[in-house]
Amino acid sequence: MKKTLKIFKYTMIILLSLALILAIATYFYMRSPKFGQVPSGKRLERLQQSPNYKDGKFQNISFTPDLTKGYSMLGIMFDMFFKDHPRRKPIDSLPSVKTDLLNLPTDSNVLVWFGHSSYFMQIKGKRFLVDPVFSGNASPVPGTTKAFKGADIYSVADLPKIDFLVISHDHYDHLDYETIIELKGKVDKVVCGLGVGEHFEYWGYKADQLIEKDWHEKVDLGNGMILNTVPGRHFSGRSFKRNNTLWTSYVLETPKAKIFIGGDSGYDTHFAEIGNKFGPIDLAILENGQYNVAWQAIHTLPQETVQAAKDLKAKRFFPVHSSKFTLGMHQWDEPLNEVTRINNGQIPMVTPMIGEVVNLNDDQQVFKQWWKGVK
Repeated sequence: MKKTLKIFKYTMIILLSLALILAIATYFYMRSPKFGQVPSGKRLERLQQSPNYKDGKFQNISFTPDLTKGYSMLGIMFDMFFKDHPRRKPIDSLPSVKTDLLNLPTDSNVLVWFGHSSYFMQIKGKRFLVDPVFSGNASPVPGTTKAFKGADIYSVADLPKIDFLVISHDHYDHLDYETIIELKGKVDKVVCGLGVGEHFEYWGYKADQLIEKDWHEKVDLGNGMILNTVPGRHFSGRSFKRNNTLWTSYVLETPKAKIFIGGDSGYDTHFAEIGNKFGPIDLAILENGQYNVAWQAIHTLPQETVQAAKDLKAKRFFPVHSSKFTLGMHQWDEPLNEVTRINNGQIPMVTPMIGEVVNLNDDQQVFKQWWKGVK
């Protein structure tokens, strides 16, 4: 009996020691620059005045639970780690094209997608970069959420000077520390939601580079272009504290077209409200991927993506948030297969390969279903 108690005692000491070491290591690791900084000082005072900031954090328009009723985090973790989810990542390298972005004709109006929610746009001589992730990882833990083969062909070195770096929110698959550091010498202005500028200043960007906005505000970009901030239904945060910065979508108005830059968002009434105010939208770039019924409030399911396009009165829509990282439990090509099936030709879809040029002046441009046949 004494021997058993002694073994139990030593086992508990070892386990507690390991837990303490892990806690200390986590504490110091989370002090690394990639986790950013929480808003403070005048920036904190400003965001506290927002009508969307209540009870110490930003709020969605509608009640937005972390998990759908009937689901638990423990159950989701068990499902993720102990149940079989085949084809979450492709075996083959994804088909892609390496467009020379450094030598695009200055008068061309184009979009080039890099996979997931990262893309480059050149419109009326202005260059935009949205939610860039070029580090090859969508997680603060190295090597845990790697980009698919073929989805990693671009780097910051392939980009020209950027007039406007547009950030939808501060999650790691949209705001990538390594990429932002490399971009520092190439970016003129950064447009983001309230509080997100704190990360950028901490990472060495100048205060006069940062344009932080609340929902329902405007940024005059020059050349007859306006960037409008509009609501999304999501959340934010780079550590354990959530919603201390604002997530946002955008409507880019040019002299000839309107483009919806969706970021991440669950389905809600805001899509119809945006469509009524700004529609028709010439191109709606909408989240479609890494979804699950368990977190339906903060990510659209494919049928909701199609409905959101209808609500926005979109002439065309471009489903993104897929084809680069495994963040959900569905098959890697399910988002594109499902949204294509559900849409069934109702609204023209923009589905370029990674790196393929989308001609924003040509609303009749046809795209192949490039994901078909990829294992």
